Amino acid sequence: MIKKTLVFSNKVYLSLKLKQLVIRRENELTGEEEVITRPIEDIGIMMIESGQVTLTSSLVSELIHNNIGVIFCDSKHMPANMILPLEAHTLQSEKSIAQIQASLPLKKQLWQQTVSAKILNQGAVLRQVTGLNVGNMIKWGSSVRSGDPENIEGRAAAYYWRNMFMESGRFRRDKDGEDDINIFLNYGYAILRAIIARSIVGSGLTPLIGIHHSNKYNANCLADDIMEPYRPYVDLLVADMVLKQNLNNGLDKEAKKTLLTIPNLDVSFGKIRRPLLVAASITTSSLAKCFSKESRKVVYPRIPI
Repeated sequence: MIKKTLVFSNKVYLSLKLKQLVIRRENELTGEEEVITRPIEDIGIMMIESGQVTLTSSLVSELIHNNIGVIFCDSKHMPANMILPLEAHTLQSEKSIAQIQASLPLKKQLWQQTVSAKILNQGAVLRQVTGLNVGNMIKWGSSVRSGDPENIEGRAAAYYWRNMFMESGRFRRDKDGEDDINIFLNYGYAILRAIIARSIVGSGLTPLIGIHHSNKYNANCLADDIMEPYRPYVDLLVADMVLKQNLNNGLDKEAKKTLLTIPNLDVSFGKIRRPLLVAASITTSSLAKCFSKESRKVVYPRIPI
């Protein structure tokens, strides 16, 4: 079953009753209170955009128990932080210890696979969006060495972003950029990060300890690592929004509606297709097996070229 993403942008009271999310809000037309219920088990991601949203402690506890990623937005309605469970797997301790004890050579090999998958997916997106010959991207993606000592990831990224949005004019990828493309990308990546973090804890791992990213101020280093090969799916969606749908009114209701489809985007593992929300769990589960030495390969989806 495909999990739902719920977004709350206006004043609303959220509580729990009989394993159901109870939504109480004022009807805009009649002014009367209306009550809506949703099964907790059907929810994958919940986004809180308004400071006027009230959640009961029992609801928050149940959301955490069901490993639902709860995202809170800042005053600009951009995702700013999230709630994740401390325990979401029966073998949490065993798997976390294996992750902590992972050797540096193993982490370098896992980062090699991650960078390679990211570059190959970027090449596929660049080919679809621009029609360019991406033989160089394929070569770079296939020549990444353990730990990526030559920083091929950076070289590929520079080429990728230089060519990705040529039709829309001069574009510079900037996480603080205020143009529509950068805003769409940042919003989409924040959703993606929450999805990956949710899957990480669901696989018994801790998002604190990355295989490459390391920052004492970052509580989601592993999510930032594992989301890399998934970023091109967001890029492809944003390219469609900008170049085909002509969404150029900023982060309005229509743009958010499109970006909130990210958890349900189709991704492929060879001939197998899964929603991105499910695919993320497949990837993090395979990563846990790498840490426990049951496998040597992280399973990442591939965008066909």
